[in-house]
Amino acid sequence: MLKSRPFLLLVVAPLAFTAIVGAAIFGNQALSAGKVDQEIRAAIAAELDTASTVELSQLQEIQYGYGVCGLYRTDESANGLASFFYDTTNRRLVLDVNSRAYTANCGLSSVC
Repeated sequence: MLKSRPFLLLVVAPLAFTAIVGAAIFGNQALSAGKVDQEIRAAIAAELDTASTVELSQLQEIQYGYGVCGLYRTDESANGLASFFYDTTNRRLVLDVNSRAYTANCGLSSVC
């Protein structure tokens, strides 16, 4: 029994610690992505003053995760998809595709 203790301390304990830390980091990333989606849905619903569900598609993180560009559609909308930009740092939503914030972050020139 005395001989198995170093194996537990030198091999099993560090592996278990590494697995726990890795699960915490990657689990937090997965949960925060879903949280941002919910924030965007709530911001769009508040901006449009609607109680219908908001469907997001074509989401793209920009500026190393500080912003999100994408398309949205509400159940009440007959026009189809519309574009948006969401600033995750300031929690600011831009629905106007001609605005400076949208063109600077989500425009074609920022991709090229």
